[in-house]
Amino acid sequence: MTPLPASLLPDSASVDDEGRLRIGGVDVLGLAEHHGTPLFVYDEAHLRARCREARDVFGEDGAIYATKAFLCRAMARLVHEEGLRLDVATGGELEVVLSAGVPAARLVLHGNNKSDAELARALGVGVGRIVVDSDDELDRIERLVAAGARPPKVLVRINPGIEVHTHEHVQTGNLDSKFGFPLSTGQAEQAIRRAGASAAMDLVGMHMHIGSQVFSVANFLEGLRTVAPFVAEHSPEELVVGGGLGVAYLADEQAPTITEWGTAILDTCREAGITSRISAEPGRAIAAAAAITLYTVGTIKHIPGVRTYVAVDGGMSDNPRPVLYGSGYETFLPRAVHAPRELAIRLVGKHCESGDLLVREGHVPADLAVGDVIATPVTGAYGHSMGSNYNKVPRPPVVFVADGEARLVVRRETIEDLLATDLG
Repeated sequence: MTPLPASLLPDSASVDDEGRLRIGGVDVLGLAEHHGTPLFVYDEAHLRARCREARDVFGEDGAIYATKAFLCRAMARLVHEEGLRLDVATGGELEVVLSAGVPAARLVLHGNNKSDAELARALGVGVGRIVVDSDDELDRIERLVAAGARPPKVLVRINPGIEVHTHEHVQTGNLDSKFGFPLSTGQAEQAIRRAGASAAMDLVGMHMHIGSQVFSVANFLEGLRTVAPFVAEHSPEELVVGGGLGVAYLADEQAPTITEWGTAILDTCREAGITSRISAEPGRAIAAAAAITLYTVGTIKHIPGVRTYVAVDGGMSDNPRPVLYGSGYETFLPRAVHAPRELAIRLVGKHCESGDLLVREGHVPADLAVGDVIATPVTGAYGHSMGSNYNKVPRPPVVFVADGEARLVVRRETIEDLLATDLG
């Protein structure tokens, strides 16, 4: 097996004379020694470059970072500094972003089941846009405004009713979905009419989203063409086309760039007669390839004629995507980045689950040993954000690196943290 392709590493990755990986000018193995493992390492320059790419394509008000991909206060500040708006889907995400000093007016609130408390908080702080997902939510907004809240600017989420080539759990634009008002049933039309006639809200546009980890630009364009007559008929001020652009996780995968994706979307909208201001919500495409996760090898178990299991000090608690979606990743040793990866392995975690897989089919140099630091690239999205405390494992820290410096932006959880909410 050939060495790990450089394309799967963060932008600032380099290899020193000893074959060791550096990101942002910082020795990765030194970070593992100082902070311990598991450890998320993010390339700050990579994050900023992808934010700027999205802003250049869609404009300052048109590029919206999907915080569910990866969020902490440092990330919220970075995205805001680069001129993007941010979308949040829960009260928790809202509070993290607000605590980072991002103005509420720069936020878009999502969610298919926003509570009264979440909506009241959003209206109270002046969130810039609320994406309305159901008739029940329209009822809640009208009740809150009748009780004295300020009427919000809203977007109605349209379900275009198409299926895309991705895992069923991350399809969001097919007809049988919990998200949005279906176009084909007439419910989208009814929602637009109701929101537009309501004195409790200012209808400024529409929103659609077809799914996540979608590699085909054609799928996005199909979704746009499906809703284009409806959008053109109503001519809203704004149309948000969602996100979901896929990224390459494996050596043999390729994905469109943000620029290629965005340009195709904008061109198709104009060709279809859509005059609305177009916005998009990239998340994975900004964060995923910016990070790697470092683990320490604890056991190597070779079963003759079957496979070699390599167990590390993390697992499904810091990256549940392989368990949830069957997602694939690569493996490599930061001490020998350019070395051939002849040894086939299955990288597993420490949790009490046979399904606790991190990499089903990985490869590493044949001299892998207990105590080695092993890495999985392209883990900047939906690892930290979807992490858990399963088996009461504390969640890993996050380090940002740039210009030869490293800064801890999320500390490692402790046993005291785990016990803090347990009242006994």
